[in-house]
Amino acid sequence: MRILLIEDERKIANALKRGLEQESYAVDVAYDGQEGYGRAMVGKFDILILDRMLPGIADGLDICRAMRKANMHQPVLLLTARDATRDRVEGLDNGADDYLVKPFSFEELLARIRALLRRPEQTADTTLRVGDLELHPDTFHVQRAGQRIELSRKEFALLEYLMRNENRILSKEQIITHVWDFDADILPNTVEAFIASLRQKIDKPYKDHPLLHTVRGFGYRIAV
Repeated sequence: MRILLIEDERKIANALKRGLEQESYAVDVAYDGQEGYGRAMVGKFDILILDRMLPGIADGLDICRAMRKANMHQPVLLLTARDATRDRVEGLDNGADDYLVKPFSFEELLARIRALLRRPEQTADTTLRVGDLELHPDTFHVQRAGQRIELSRKEFALLEYLMRNENRILSKEQIITHVWDFDADILPNTVEAFIASLRQKIDKPYKDHPLLHTVRGFGYRIAV
């Protein structure tokens, strides 16, 4: 899952980026409102984390309003040092989906992110399933036919993205966009290598029932 973090306090932003990447998220960072606005409006992100007060032409509320006006529906988590009810209401009324007051614990931030990324039908059960393959985003547990599968964090992120888009053909460019951050120097061959590694782990022991399919000339899809 790919996150856009817009935070002008560089120490906080860089610490959050490191922590989120250790949790298998791809994270792009903008340090002011102008850069953040540009990335938010043209980038493909699964969730945005915005500071309420930002230097530049746009603050967090401006970015929220612009996204919603453009019919962009990615979840937005607003960070702020303001704890007044009026400020929280203002943020929610302008398009934010959730509100986190500084200082906050990293564990709470992760919990808020997981909650915002759930599909409505997954509210009670966050487990992703494709056939007999299961992935648990909250615990990084993957199993097939009851047998645990050990994955690297990037393999896990790739598999999660595929499973969240079951039956959809995903191009290499889409995969790079959502699994790696903007600054990563990733080539299409890198995607091929990770797909091959996933196949070894989730399909090779069950070669009569492969789940990961190559659609030549288009990309990859996971399906029963």
